[in-house]
Amino acid sequence: GGATFPFLSPPGPERWHENYPMAKGDKQSPIEINSKDVQHDASLAAWHASYDPGAAKTILNNGRTCRVVFDDTFDRSVLRGGPLTGAYRLRQLHLHWGSSNDHGSEHVIDGVKYAAELHMVHWNPKHGNFAGALKQPDGVAVVGIFLKVGKTPKPEIKRIIEEIDNIKTKGKEAPFQHFDPSILFPKSRDYWTYHGSFTTPPCEECITWILLREPIEVSSDQMAKFRSLSKNGENEPVNPLVDNWRPPQPVKGRLVRASFK
Repeated sequence: GGATFPFLSPPGPERWHENYPMAKGDKQSPIEINSKDVQHDASLAAWHASYDPGAAKTILNNGRTCRVVFDDTFDRSVLRGGPLTGAYRLRQLHLHWGSSNDHGSEHVIDGVKYAAELHMVHWNPKHGNFAGALKQPDGVAVVGIFLKVGKTPKPEIKRIIEEIDNIKTKGKEAPFQHFDPSILFPKSRDYWTYHGSFTTPPCEECITWILLREPIEVSSDQMAKFRSLSKNGENEPVNPLVDNWRPPQPVKGRLVRASFK
């Protein structure tokens, strides 16, 4: 019982483990990647995505991020190769960003933080359904793409930006049809990979991370658009949705491998 304070934000990442003990596990994400500790693995294959633009369904503001949802009822849009065995189905993509352009990414590379980080979440259908995949170490594969603010923004992210005005507040959803998310990939396919977790509670340790080395460029105006979203619902005070990233977690002896030298 007791009074409730609807506008109080949930406890910060440093307290998640009180309700979600896994958040203090040994394979948590994100991490800081230091080139000197990374091992080049010549046996790491190239990864391939074959996405069906017709699988895109909706875009929504869930109060924590901006998410695009895809149809994953069959092997329609899949990721394979790289460190993965078998085909993983694309379920959703979402972003993490900062309150200013100098931070916002979850993974940190040699001390560098990017303005945002895009996560493309795929799951392994051999585990039956998404809930089942969350319980397995090889259940989920996430492609992470860094966004940096630059002078020559690529047009790729424009489709997502254009919809933001339609999902300003928490709980808003809009149709988002015919979108091929592979346009968001940078030119280079170079990646780092390691075993980690979701970066939001309950922080399940089921993810093979494929972090792309080359960032994509966005404009300062485009980043500002993400910050115009609200954490609160329509009839509540505007509470800007910013800094929805989790800080780096202890590596605890895990090996980060690189597909490149």
